[in-house]
Amino acid sequence: MIARAILLLHRKRIAMIQTPASVRKRAASIAALLGAASLCAAASPAQNTVPPAAIRAEAGRLTVDLSSDTGPYHGGASGTLYGLYDARLPFPNLVEGIGLRTVSTKAQDGPQHPGADALEVARLLTDASGGDTYIYMTDITRHFPYRWKTGDCAASVTSYIEKLRAQVEQVKTLAPRYRARIVFVPYNEPEGNMFGDGPESCDGTGWQKNPRVFFDAWDRAVRMIRTAMPDARIAGPNTSRLFDENLGFLRHAVAADTLPDVMTWHELSDPATVRASVGRYRQWEDQVFAGTRHRGKHLPININEYAYNYHTSVPGQMIQWIAAIEDAKVDADIAYWNIDGNLSDSAVQANRGNGQWWLLNAYAGMTGHTLAVTPPRPGQSYTLQGVATLDPAKKQARVILGGGNGANTLTLANIPAATFGRNVRVAVREIGWSGQLGDAPPPRVVADLTMPVAAGSLDIAFGRGALPLLREESAYEVIVSPAGGGAAARDPVLWRQDYEAEKAARHGTGLTIKGPEGSPKAVDRFYTSGGYSVAGFATDRDVRLDVAVDVPRDGLYDLRVIANSFNKDAAVAAHGATNAFLRIDGATAGERELLLPLGYKPSVWDHADTTVSLTRGRHVVTLATRSHDGQRRTVGNAAIDRVTLSLPDPAATDTVYEAEYASLAGTTPTYGSFATSGPGAVALPRGATATFWVYAPSDGLTPVGIDTVGRGGTSVTVNGTPLAAGSTAFLLGGINKLVVSGTTPTTLLDRIRIGKPVMTGARVYEAEAATIAGSAAIAPASRAIGGHAVVGIGGEPGNGNTLTFADVVVDRSGRYALTIRYANDEQSQATHYNPDPLARRALIAVNGGAAMPVTFPNSFHRNNWWELTVPVTLRAGRNSVRFSGEEQPNFDGRSYASQAWPGVLLRSRFAPDIDRIAVTPLAATQPARRRP
Repeated sequence: MIARAILLLHRKRIAMIQTPASVRKRAASIAALLGAASLCAAASPAQNTVPPAAIRAEAGRLTVDLSSDTGPYHGGASGTLYGLYDARLPFPNLVEGIGLRTVSTKAQDGPQHPGADALEVARLLTDASGGDTYIYMTDITRHFPYRWKTGDCAASVTSYIEKLRAQVEQVKTLAPRYRARIVFVPYNEPEGNMFGDGPESCDGTGWQKNPRVFFDAWDRAVRMIRTAMPDARIAGPNTSRLFDENLGFLRHAVAADTLPDVMTWHELSDPATVRASVGRYRQWEDQVFAGTRHRGKHLPININEYAYNYHTSVPGQMIQWIAAIEDAKVDADIAYWNIDGNLSDSAVQANRGNGQWWLLNAYAGMTGHTLAVTPPRPGQSYTLQGVATLDPAKKQARVILGGGNGANTLTLANIPAATFGRNVRVAVREIGWSGQLGDAPPPRVVADLTMPVAAGSLDIAFGRGALPLLREESAYEVIVSPAGGGAAARDPVLWRQDYEAEKAARHGTGLTIKGPEGSPKAVDRFYTSGGYSVAGFATDRDVRLDVAVDVPRDGLYDLRVIANSFNKDAAVAAHGATNAFLRIDGATAGERELLLPLGYKPSVWDHADTTVSLTRGRHVVTLATRSHDGQRRTVGNAAIDRVTLSLPDPAATDTVYEAEYASLAGTTPTYGSFATSGPGAVALPRGATATFWVYAPSDGLTPVGIDTVGRGGTSVTVNGTPLAAGSTAFLLGGINKLVVSGTTPTTLLDRIRIGKPVMTGARVYEAEAATIAGSAAIAPASRAIGGHAVVGIGGEPGNGNTLTFADVVVDRSGRYALTIRYANDEQSQATHYNPDPLARRALIAVNGGAAMPVTFPNSFHRNNWWELTVPVTLRAGRNSVRFSGEEQPNFDGRSYASQAWPGVLLRSRFAPDIDRIAVTPLAATQPARRRP
């Protein structure tokens, strides 16, 4: 939430384990490898060091000084506002995988938005990543600006302080490990709310003109919290930006002994302003703290709202913010512009990540200390920027850069020869944009090179040789290590080309070019490729879009359509995602129907994917609202942003994750020629671990290969479940946590390999064939598997509206994956720019046991079916699985939000609509066929 005036001002202003694997003959014993300090120990030449002051900004060049040290890596930019929905959503893998440090969220049981209740969120955050939960205590009220007044100014403040007291008492009941991670935020954007000059102002005078009333309210809140909970941490003043008047607040807080523990404000500006604001505030501290007990102290800072719609989800935009935030060594939370529970436009569904998630994952993988980075245009937003680290123990430098376009050079200066030697291995991965709602695979390896270091320097020239031109929407991760000798990674994509919809040929009446969309001058609008899209793929229209393409060779190409069917459009309401017809060269043969995906706002993009067989040369890819024979027609209304064709490398059968690039505990990489691929391997003595964040395109059993050097033993867990040797692992669609541990003193882990999902004996049960009780009912659903689904599961507390699968049969007792195909379109009435979709909670009981709560994110339409998997324990033979639903009570376990806020939909009473369930072993030892 932000002051809308700020937005207006800105607009104006501008698992089959295989151990050991087949590897080449080793030249030395494993003991020698493990004991070597370095396996690339050729004598290093004398090195010329360029003093940091000598590095100057240069057009088209981003320079990283490896002799510098700007402080320990902080990792603060991964925070989120309203980014977690409850204790279960999103899945913990998405939280831990980005090293989520801070979450700002609403007061427990507050009415501001559905979900995001602080004391539920705190459990997920603490358990997954150990992060801090900042409670927006103001969000115990409804609307924005807050409707908080209960009388005159004095009475209103007194009443509000009592609401704060109740929140503190709630926090005091938490277990110590959760309580220690709570930070109280008593006021939010006071200048636009309680202490501004608007209708909800305490005394009608903005605090920046006369701060007396706000300062008094601040002091009373701080003293109450610290009296009630002496070890509490408090953050403030939480202004909508760093005003000049914040200096007066700082002076007052020092004099009144009500200084916050964390200084907070919002940066809804641009990336370059972050550095300037933090620098200005630090000067204030030095001035104000001088001569006091705070002398020499710098408070932690949380910029707990940053970035706009134009930035979020776009790696090439977000890396500019990340670089500024990391430079400043502060925490920061991505703003909440859209829906809660999705990590501020990073998460897709419950367990998938988009391009922004993978950017934050790369950022979380940095270790050691940060390095001085000189971009081509220092201090200028919307230009090439970057962040860099050096970890001497790991002998790795990492750089993430983006925001530039075309040919640019990354220069590594003052490379320490003692660490890296004469030659280095350079792995470059592109973190692409996949749309706000588009699932993304791991970053694409675009180059894996061995390069010589000349006079302590190295140029990595994008747009020359093996390196591609930079794409402005993408970020690029560069990992530099000693050269080693393993095989280079292959780019899984042989060729790719984007085709903007607005440049394609439009036929018929009704297709229009829509835009301009988001840009540096319109940051409230969403990023759209090329700035424009084509709208009008709608019911009762006979239109088509012809995209002229030219492909380099015969092959089976991946085709992606970035599109949007706005879920609240009247034409979309009947059936859900808009259907369209894809043809190649106008031919009937091979014509197929695509569903153009749903979005919760117009110009919120997702992608539809398919494959097409093309011969070398020119073709026309057609998207039409009628089939070639005219018998089938589009129902809905959609816009198309762009079409992308890519040619996957048919030899890239497995996805390889190098151990030396994994998250390591209790060990460091070892580099040398013994590795099968990559520059080295990782010693895993007992107690040491390597953690990998592994992607799967869909839920199901998948071969997992563990490649070691020699005969050392390993143990493996997948999403916390042990995986036995010789097994195939069940991977969740999206992000999976795979941990390899050493079980012998001499384990040397080279890499892991993830194969294609396999055909399995999963047993499927249709909901309409199960036992339905109470008012739950079978309803038609055109895109459910059998054309029907079960709806109306749940209701008032104690209801009997249930769905029971009474005959779920498995061969062996053990742990199984229960995959639920569901839909959920429940939505609260929005009070401002957040659309407020609800997640639904199902209570799942197996064999009459205790019910397990499971949270299902909103799928944006009752006819849009997603899958969500949870582990369950089943016994050999027949089992029952029962679904029920009811409103979750408030924190006290007795009262309900629907009672406190009648007419305001805050927690659903229902489980999602269910199409079917599938049951699959979490691991399979029998051979399995790969999916075609």
